[in-house]
Formats: sequence, C-alpha cells, structure tokens
Amino acid sequence: MSAFPPARRAAEAWLDRVAARRGFDRAAARRSSGRSAADAGDALAREVERRMAERLELVRHEPARILDVGCGAGASAATLRARYPRAEIVLADFAAAAYARARVAPSLAGRLRSAFGVARERFVCADMDALPLATGSCAMLWSNLALAWSPQPAATLAEWHRVLAVGGLLMFATYGPDTLRELRAAAAAADDAPHVHPFADMHDLGDALVAAGFADPVMDADRLTLTYARPEDLERELRASGQGNAHAQRRRTLTGRRRWEQIRAAWAPDPHGGRWPATFEIVYGHAWKAAPRKLADGRAIIRMDRAPRFRKPD
Repeated sequence: MSAFPPARRAAEAWLDRVAARRGFDRAAARRSSGRSAADAGDALAREVERRMAERLELVRHEPARILDVGCGAGASAATLRARYPRAEIVLADFAAAAYARARVAPSLAGRLRSAFGVARERFVCADMDALPLATGSCAMLWSNLALAWSPQPAATLAEWHRVLAVGGLLMFATYGPDTLRELRAAAAAADDAPHVHPFADMHDLGDALVAAGFADPVMDADRLTLTYARPEDLERELRASGQGNAHAQRRRTLTGRRRWEQIRAAWAPDPHGGRWPATFEIVYGHAWKAAPRKLADGRAIIRMDRAPRFRKPD
C-alpha cells in the first residue's frame, strides 16, 4: 500500500474507520484476499460464476465496457470475454496482491489482443465503495461474491449505480445470511467470539437496489451444501480462497485443539456420509440503471414527449 499516494492512503484509512464502526474489519478482508493462493481454483466461486453466466443468456445486452468488481486473480474475465468478445473489460480489486495476480493472469490470446489494441483488459486496484471511474462510464457491472465483504452494501450499490451508464446492467452474486450456518452454530458452543461475519438478506438487497436508483431488480437464491472430511478442511479452503472472517470482534488468536474439539462435537457430521456439511446461501441479483428522475439538487425531471403532428386531410 505504500506505493499509493497520500490522498489514497488517507481515503483508505477513513473507509477502514467507518467500516470498523459497523463491526467490519476492511483491512483484515483486504489482507485475507491478498493472501489467497489463487481464486481461479476456488470451486464454489467458479460454480457461482457458471450460474451467473447462465442468467446472462436470458438478458439482451451488448456492453462496450464491463467492470468486474472484486475480480481476484481475474478468473471471470474468460467467461465475460466468451459472452462479450468485443467488450473492453476493466478488472478491479481492493487487494493489491490480487490486483497483481490479475495483471499477469491473461491468456496468450488476451495478451495478443492487448498488443494489437483489440478488446483490451484494463486493471484497477480500487475499493468497491470508491471506484476511480467516471460517472456513467461502464455499460455493465459484474461482481462475483465481492459484495459479501462490503460493510455497507447499500452504499456499495449506490456507488455501482454511479459508474453505470443509463441503460447499464448490474449482475452480481453474494452470500446470504444462511451461509456457514453450521459453523456459526457450532462455534457458538466453543466461545462467544463471532467466527463468521454477517451477510445481507436477499430482500434487504432488493430494497437497497431500488433505493440506489436501479430499475426492474430481479433477486433469487440458491442453497449449496458442500461436505468435508473434517471441519478444519473447510477453514483451510476458506483461507486459501481469501475468504477469511472479517468481523471486527473476531478472535485474533489461533483456534486451539481444545476449541476445535468443542466445535467438532457441536457440529455433528452428516449421518449419511460421515462428513461435515457446510451450507452456502448464494444470492443472485440483476437490475438496470434507469434514466434519472431527479437532478443533483433534488428537482424532479418531467419528461414531455412531443405530440405527433397530423397533416390535415386534403
């Protein structure tokens, strides 16, 4: 972060303080994402990406510029490029290490396109709550599971609305409140510290989309259950994919053997397979940026279509 200018570092520090007041540790989330091994290997994220791409098949839209918020190592770029071969793709992530991986991730075909100035990928290291992009500069915004690490999803959606052009499409997926419910309940038997930070409800996100100015929001959810040979395997997978607990009141020390035994005892394995289940509630949403109804000073915009002129009959 030292390479960033003082104004940027000051802005990051201010956002961190605001998030902390809401029980969310942005700095921890940024470090966790930066330490991830390579999110291209995260099977859950790739499955969610596949399901998001299926939903795109039902939407008629040809964006000239796509913004991928929370791009990680840039794994979604190939999916977006396959669907929109002529679009410019802007990859953005708030973790400098993930941003660095995304810069070296493009395929040979992608590097050749960039060399000849055709359908380039661009890279931005930026916070999803304060994107360094001009208002109305993107025709589509795609985000796979990044919104779960926003301390204020409503404010984040408002910022995403800002960078979209009128008629632009927002397509996102995030975790719902039932995510890791087994771990949350079992950990509560071991200590009072939160082991999973909270996630926004689907209905609250729908209301936030409308409040931000989006039109025709569509929300739905899936519940996926993954099973593990041991609870520790789940924790290892979450850490490897950069999805650490970012609750401001989380325990800062290691989870010792005694505490893990308590968690294992409270988190009964699936009686059918002898494995430990973990639920992931995936919330999907898409909406459009409609033409504004108010000016910046709050005055309403009234559109009056000109009445058609009729020629008098001869």
